[in-house]
Amino acid sequence: MLLLNPNITTVLVPDLHARTGYITSLIDLEISGKPVLERLAEGSLQVLCVGDGFHSEARGAERWRRAFKEYRGGFRRHKNMDEEMMEGLSLMAMVMILKASFPEGFHFLKGNHENVANEEGEGNRPFGKYAWEGQMVRDWFLEFPGEDMLKSWADFEAALPLLAVGNRFLVSHAEPRKFYSRERLIEYRGDDELIFDFIWTGNGEAEEGSVNLMLEHYLGRDSPGALYFGGHRPVKGLYALRADNRYVQIHNPERYIAAVLESGRDPDPFRDIRTIDGEKA
Repeated sequence: MLLLNPNITTVLVPDLHARTGYITSLIDLEISGKPVLERLAEGSLQVLCVGDGFHSEARGAERWRRAFKEYRGGFRRHKNMDEEMMEGLSLMAMVMILKASFPEGFHFLKGNHENVANEEGEGNRPFGKYAWEGQMVRDWFLEFPGEDMLKSWADFEAALPLLAVGNRFLVSHAEPRKFYSRERLIEYRGDDELIFDFIWTGNGEAEEGSVNLMLEHYLGRDSPGALYFGGHRPVKGLYALRADNRYVQIHNPERYIAAVLESGRDPDPFRDIRTIDGEKA
């Protein structure tokens, strides 16, 4: 569990999916007259990413199909797969550099795509949508960077937090499938059910009232006007509302979207969610 600084502005970043251009646009985004990068450096702002660094998904669907042919050929040729991995690794390099530079100000949650080993268990499930993406990435790591790098990357993913607690808001990659107490969440390592429920829950799969219970438990007296944010499932426009309008999804893979949440006031999706170029909902 990640406890955010309650006294500074928070920028929420949706699923990234190898979009390096998002990060470069984000750090140049001006908020209250200063670029995000400058405000990170002065400690007046924090950035929270909801996860999913790898896999270009629909944006790279044709490339995934070409890469699948390379995979079936034992990676004797691997131009398309290399291009896919270059984007994903470049994106995650940006994430790691920002985290190392601003350890208290830049954060990245675990999403369902943080499963480089394509494992089944400990909340992870093998992934494939446009090809056998999960297995292809695993085998590419084994073939090129090697097994030690694969293990190190998997250890990094396993250490990522699942839930962020902010000033009048909560954030996880997906909608929580059910309520989880603070005590159980702190001991989440290896808890297959709990991890799965924070990174894989689809629309309509959460128990009724789970979002409200989470907000009340973690935010207490600040919960009446609070909201729960996540990504995972694509939306049209800038956001979608679920769970009695208290769960806000911000994952539109075709647009650069961010939620800018000022401390000390209740979040408002219409006011706070924007595209990087400033367009409002």
